[in-house]
Amino acid sequence: MTNAFPAFPLDHLPLRGSPDSPALRIKDRVYSYQTLNIRIGRLAKFLAEQGFVAGDRVATWLPKTELACLMPLAAVRAGLVHVPINPLLKPAQVRHIMEDSGARGLLTSAARAGQLQESWGENSPLVLSLSVPKAACSANDGLDSPHFDKLSANGVLCFEDSEILAILDDEKSESLPPLPANTDTNTLAAILYTSGSTGRPKGVMLTHANLSLGAVSVAEYLGSAADDLTLAVLPLSFDYGQNQLLSTWQAGGCVVPLDYLTPRDVIKACAKHKVTTLAAVPPLWVQLAEQDWPAEATANMRRLTNSGGALTPTLVKMLRSIFGASTRIFAMYGLTEAFRSTYLDPDLIDVNPTSMGKAIPFAEIMVVAKDGSEAKPTEHGELVHAGPLVAAGYWQDAERTAERFKPAPDWSQYGGMAVWSGDTIWRDEDGLLYFVGRDDAMIKTSGNRVSPTEVEEAAIESGLVAEACALGRKDERLGEAIILFVRGVGGADEAALAAHMKATLPNFMQPADYVWLDEFPKNANGKLDRDGLKGMLLSQPMNFS
Repeated sequence: MTNAFPAFPLDHLPLRGSPDSPALRIKDRVYSYQTLNIRIGRLAKFLAEQGFVAGDRVATWLPKTELACLMPLAAVRAGLVHVPINPLLKPAQVRHIMEDSGARGLLTSAARAGQLQESWGENSPLVLSLSVPKAACSANDGLDSPHFDKLSANGVLCFEDSEILAILDDEKSESLPPLPANTDTNTLAAILYTSGSTGRPKGVMLTHANLSLGAVSVAEYLGSAADDLTLAVLPLSFDYGQNQLLSTWQAGGCVVPLDYLTPRDVIKACAKHKVTTLAAVPPLWVQLAEQDWPAEATANMRRLTNSGGALTPTLVKMLRSIFGASTRIFAMYGLTEAFRSTYLDPDLIDVNPTSMGKAIPFAEIMVVAKDGSEAKPTEHGELVHAGPLVAAGYWQDAERTAERFKPAPDWSQYGGMAVWSGDTIWRDEDGLLYFVGRDDAMIKTSGNRVSPTEVEEAAIESGLVAEACALGRKDERLGEAIILFVRGVGGADEAALAAHMKATLPNFMQPADYVWLDEFPKNANGKLDRDGLKGMLLSQPMNFS
């Protein structure tokens, strides 16, 4: 169905804006759309010269640097697939993503590359190449290039971002032109890793059409314009975060990436840059709503957007009191497997603050009853998403792809393959959708989907516990807080376990509380009784330690 929609090659986005208009502000630099396109082309040329072949995966593990912003478009222009890695992840998670994706290149900093090599030890596949020649190998060298032999023999080439920036600044560097307009938009453009309900993070395969149509869709329903300025505070490895760039460039606006330390940094940036669009997840909105906002930080704000968890009625009122009636608040629901599914018309949010809204452009959202029929108004059913935003499945994981990506119901408008979300929702008489719950065990905390298994495995690997079970507990600030039930080994103590967890997992995956048990409840099959532990959470919702 994708080819029936106005999809275009992803790297055409810089062609949407006026050549002389600002497209990207990085620290003290402002790049016009014309310059942005040239620099994307130079980065693509650099990548093309490294001996990669079409379809090779190239990863980035970076904060919001210029390279992190350019890579989604430069990689595809070079015929490669971009694998963005959350900069908050620790070496163990980065290693999994690198190995699972088969990435053959990594753009990062020397310090981060050193962490990876230290983590991997003697078996590290990384080859540091911190002074890469501008023409390490020519297009004619192909597999005979010494640089490519080095890549093949040792695994992954690692390039430091500062070295590549020197190439981008060199006006003599060649710049690859945009891909032809007739490029197959079903070609893979990116793999975004998201936590699964069991095991390690899984890679969601996204095509040019998925990402370019997603940019068109969001820019359309947000009403974005060429004079908009978006403050990009979300991780660019997050589909919602990456779309901050893509949808703004689709509208011809300007993006200011920000790595912030405190909520005050966000507020200062809004005032300094006269920000018109701010996207965040509920935990950040809670922090921002608790701050004092000077008039210059809110004066230009046209829209606030939220995903990664529901806004509460209280939070909506707090945001309204800060930004006033002229700022539109967009509540949204998304799936990495289908990019984005619904949004609520801002005119309705004060009356219906808990609603998910309706389908975004290019999406069909169905409420499917247990018997496979279309659920009646107020009847609970599974959210099923069909249309051209549906991803191409999970990377090299046919089993999990078959579980989540299945044919749409016979009564679907779009038909074809659909994402069966596992989320229970219902629709009211006016067509507005409401979220009920998630069928899988995922924990939604600080806007991130966390795999309980990954937290449990980290605890057991410490050698301090024999069994572990991670569950989510509702939390006003985090959405859900991670509670870790553990059965200790010997004289294990919580301080030692907490230290191990902090060294092993990123901050957003840290347990908020530890519950020490002498024995775990088991079900009739001898398996861990998660429902029994959930009952304990409900009976003691506060701090256990």
